Amino acid sequence: MNVLIAMSGGVDSSAAALLLQKEGFVCAGAMMRLFAPEGVQTGEQDAANAAAALGIPFFVYDMREDFQKWVIQDFMDVYRAGGTPNPCITCNRTMKFGAFLDRARQEGYDKIATGHYAKVVYENGKYALYQAEDPAKDQSYVLYHLTQHQLAHTLMPLAGMEKSEARELAREAGLPVAHKPDSQEICFIPDHDYASFIEEYTGRELPP
Repeated sequence: MNVLIAMSGGVDSSAAALLLQKEGFVCAGAMMRLFAPEGVQTGEQDAANAAAALGIPFFVYDMREDFQKWVIQDFMDVYRAGGTPNPCITCNRTMKFGAFLDRARQEGYDKIATGHYAKVVYENGKYALYQAEDPAKDQSYVLYHLTQHQLAHTLMPLAGMEKSEARELAREAGLPVAHKPDSQEICFIPDHDYASFIEEYTGRELPP
């Protein structure tokens, strides 16, 4: 089975690729180029280095136009309307399990894989999403929107692991991202100054 791993340049997606490779899947890695202004680290080199260490092909898909349309614009619209946007959920729905999955299927991959800590189970004739074994790392709450089609074509090999185990697995395999710290911020606003980002992006001042 051919699997395309969505690689972010972090330890989780790299460990996921390693696990699938060990299980005998034919693996390749790819990263979506979503937003890369000057000074923002995209993780492309880290992802490329991890793929090289695993000996698997690696691709970069330029999806900045879709990301701006579906994620950044939604973030700004909700924020300016006084709501609380969650761009990571929007990105998962429209990009990783939307445009990325579509691209993978078009290029002949059977499934995609991610480094999410959540569990996909086929039971009673349909696919279900469950929490990961490690409650401290569970990410099922950001994947609640996944459809049957998306669940059917997605692997999440870290479902039964703790983060420390994934990191140790990467370290033992000599992956260069094994000690990379977790990313917590919104990828396109690393300084957390949402208002300034929107003002700069739109060229308009926000009301108090």
